[in-house]
Amino acid sequence: MDKKIALMDLMWLLAESQSSPIHVCGLMLFDKPKGRPDIVREIVRAYRKAKPTPPFDCIPDLGGTHAPRWREAPHYDPRYHVQHIALPSGAHYDDLLHLVGDLHETMLDRDRPLFRVWLIDHVPGQRFALLLKVHHAIIDGVSAAQRINASLRTTRHRGTPKPFFATDLPVRKSHPPKALVKRLLGLTSTATSQYLALLGGLRKGLWNWMGGKTGGSVPFAAHRGPMNERVMNARTVATLSLPLNDMRRVGKSCGATLNDVAMTLVDAGVHRYLLEQNEPFEHRLVAMCPVSVREDGDNSTGTKVSAVFARLGNPESTVIERLTEVSESMNTAKDEVRRMSKETALGYAAGLMGIAGLTAVTYADRVAPPSANLVISNIPGWERPLYLNGAPLVGAYPISAIAVGVGLNVTMFSSNDRMDFGFVGNGATLHELPTLASHVEQAWQELYESTTP
Repeated sequence: MDKKIALMDLMWLLAESQSSPIHVCGLMLFDKPKGRPDIVREIVRAYRKAKPTPPFDCIPDLGGTHAPRWREAPHYDPRYHVQHIALPSGAHYDDLLHLVGDLHETMLDRDRPLFRVWLIDHVPGQRFALLLKVHHAIIDGVSAAQRINASLRTTRHRGTPKPFFATDLPVRKSHPPKALVKRLLGLTSTATSQYLALLGGLRKGLWNWMGGKTGGSVPFAAHRGPMNERVMNARTVATLSLPLNDMRRVGKSCGATLNDVAMTLVDAGVHRYLLEQNEPFEHRLVAMCPVSVREDGDNSTGTKVSAVFARLGNPESTVIERLTEVSESMNTAKDEVRRMSKETALGYAAGLMGIAGLTAVTYADRVAPPSANLVISNIPGWERPLYLNGAPLVGAYPISAIAVGVGLNVTMFSSNDRMDFGFVGNGATLHELPTLASHVEQAWQELYESTTP
């Protein structure tokens, strides 16, 4: 594979640092079938025999006189990329979370293909775990879900399918190239619209910073909180599962979407968590919400996401009031992105990311308002049971990246009858994220009881 690195993917590579690596992880839990003590070893052997397919066999080449490109890695070490470890006897689930946090901390080696896999045995409850770690430059949430789906089976039959890094997903052919004049005009038009979209967002952020009020998606308008302190290497991790169908019913009864419900619960949970930590946040949180612009059937690699910035609920609001506030804010913010073309939306996100990185490098982020307080993302999953070598998948938790200057990420993944939440935070300032997950769960119980006859 010798391919030019797309702008958005290049931004991920340029923006990361040792303290802020930009990779995404996925923690999957499986029930271990009875009478099969060697099931994890079987999977490890099969994964190590698999040959990575592009872009999982590539490394980034950013130097030289040519444009940044992906090129085939000169060497692949299956024992480095597929690890087999186990928790000690008597370990608890929190021990697994601490391990995941430790494995999340470090950057991926740029001189090797940008992924790693850990098979973790002896997880409490007669389970084992599969932890995936992939650079954001070669995968986003939707494409990751597609690859994971392809790497699992719908039956309990033995046998290990090709792992996610070796699957052969069909890539839809691109449209025929436009005539030269039309292509040049299209590029000019797109560049202009990207610039205007970025300028408009920054103008609104500046106006809000000066005390004005604007609606819609407003970056760099958040008040600074513990989530916006300097990001260090340490990571804290938590997980949570909530009933998907009940969440849909509650949202429908309140005229809100499933995503609105999830964001409301996270909003309430964060305020309660900070209050318990003696750091109450007296403003509305601003969430950066990635929005996929990937078309149906697009299995290509790389990232194809834009972003909206939504104000969440008032600190003193009840969970029902908060749901209304979040729903209204998200509807207004999403309308702005819907009016953009796909190319404009991608360029807008890349531009914001570049500005955020620049403020961090120049230390302007210490005085300028942060782009957001947290990242909240929702990834659609599948509606069928899945198995790995006969072991049923019972949890799929996205443990995503921490953005520059935004030290808290909550990503949700919907599958079958569950919504699985993955929390990852800056371990230097956000301690014990399982406590935050507990507050989110309590907010759900309050919302469910207040909307159930």
